[in-house]
Amino acid sequence: MSRRILVLDTTLRDGEQVPGAKLNLYEKIEIANQLKALNVDIIEAGFPSSSQGDFQAVKEIARAVGRGPMITALARAVKSDIDAVYESVRYAERPLIHIVLGTSEVHVEKKFRRSREEVLEMGVNAVKYAKTLLPQVQYSTEDASRSDFEYLWRTIEAVVKAGATMINIPDTVGFAVPEEFGELVRKINDRLKNLNDKVILSVHCHNDTGLATANTLIAVKNGADKVECTINGLGERAGNAALEEVVVGIKLRPEYYGAVTGVVTKEIYRTSKLVSSLTGLDVQVNKALTGDNAFAHSSGIHQDGLLKSRDVYEIIQPEDVGVEDMEMILTARSGRHAFRNSVEKIGYKFEEEQDFECIFEKFLELADIKKEVYYSDLYYLMEKYNEGRQSGEKQISRLSGCDLFELVSFQVVTNDILPTATIQIKRGNEMIKQSAVGDGPVDALYTAIKNAVGMDISLKEYKINSMSRGKEAVGRVNIKIVFEDKTYTARASDTDIIKASALAFINGINAITIEKISESALEQEV
Repeated sequence: MSRRILVLDTTLRDGEQVPGAKLNLYEKIEIANQLKALNVDIIEAGFPSSSQGDFQAVKEIARAVGRGPMITALARAVKSDIDAVYESVRYAERPLIHIVLGTSEVHVEKKFRRSREEVLEMGVNAVKYAKTLLPQVQYSTEDASRSDFEYLWRTIEAVVKAGATMINIPDTVGFAVPEEFGELVRKINDRLKNLNDKVILSVHCHNDTGLATANTLIAVKNGADKVECTINGLGERAGNAALEEVVVGIKLRPEYYGAVTGVVTKEIYRTSKLVSSLTGLDVQVNKALTGDNAFAHSSGIHQDGLLKSRDVYEIIQPEDVGVEDMEMILTARSGRHAFRNSVEKIGYKFEEEQDFECIFEKFLELADIKKEVYYSDLYYLMEKYNEGRQSGEKQISRLSGCDLFELVSFQVVTNDILPTATIQIKRGNEMIKQSAVGDGPVDALYTAIKNAVGMDISLKEYKINSMSRGKEAVGRVNIKIVFEDKTYTARASDTDIIKASALAFINGINAITIEKISESALEQEV
């Protein structure tokens, strides 16, 4: 029978401690409500004694969340901190007091400058006092992974007898390695279950050496009942165990861990993007599950396998974590199968293998220059190839109505009064010109493009990255647009970032156009 692992999210406490990640009250409440939608078991909402603002934020989150996750906040093992936590979380449907106190030699001797017995007594007294306020009390043995085991156990035993209902084993500085940490958790779990089998054993791992997720998962394997994580792995220094990685790791191998969580994984991507947006901290592109490249494939070998069967190279379906779909990126490493598939998507059909090989070589030449090739580039290649055919030679056939949009020219006037954009777009033999105003140059540009193509499109995400250095630096724009409740990803690069913005938007529109053409072709076949 699978154990149900509790998930505590500490994005609003440990995650917010990241420099530059300060959130206001309304942003914290928005994240807390999304964590509720994610169905985490416990939300650690802050550190109330640190400031009046944090106290108020925890209090308002406790009120706003209502039924669902437990709400907790952090306290040191002192009465004033515990009072602050109680006064802020008591408005929650299910409040919890969380106390932290170090157990390692370096904490006892250098941080507290007290004896072991004095520190142990501090912890016991703190738990006893907290129990007079609330029935649920968690005790964290800070820096447990660097603690003397017998002293660590004496502390755990004493605070459990004092009334602690949860015991948390933190790897506070990322010192642990999986084998040792798993063994530590196993030993504590064996003793704890004999002492009081109703007490929940928890872990909280930091990522200083990149092992936070691994240490958390090995702890689950060895008996941990609860994991403490943050969205996108935010946290002090190198961060914490990433909630999305731990949860999906357990979901992918439930028979190995003998465990499940209650997290709604389809909310993972939405939660990740919300936290990234509100904190202003980008998710690295190769971040597992939520990075821009997590479900993007550019290798020809991988693309070939995926086109044959997605499970060849995808053990997790992107839809399972809330990502719309995998993405095929055409580069110089893309093979013939991916190239043919993409060209056929825009309506062309090769009847002569010689034609295919010739255009494939031209594609590789272009890919070496551009790094990434988009549908509009393929369209241009195919049209140029057909135009260059000798009189009487058969052209490569294409479906009717497959013309894509091309950027011809644009002009943007930016100021603090009325930013304006004029755009000229070509589709087939039709030339379309539109002008628009907006809140800024990109907004005006995108409004003009939407008016030109006649589509009700909304911009969901806009991101600029530098691809090179120096005066001739190339910028890449990544966007997500929504059309008819579906999200489309597009990108483009240029030395002119406004032009790259226009090209990215048009590439997204072309992706929509291609999908509609494919759907129409399928309907005609049926």
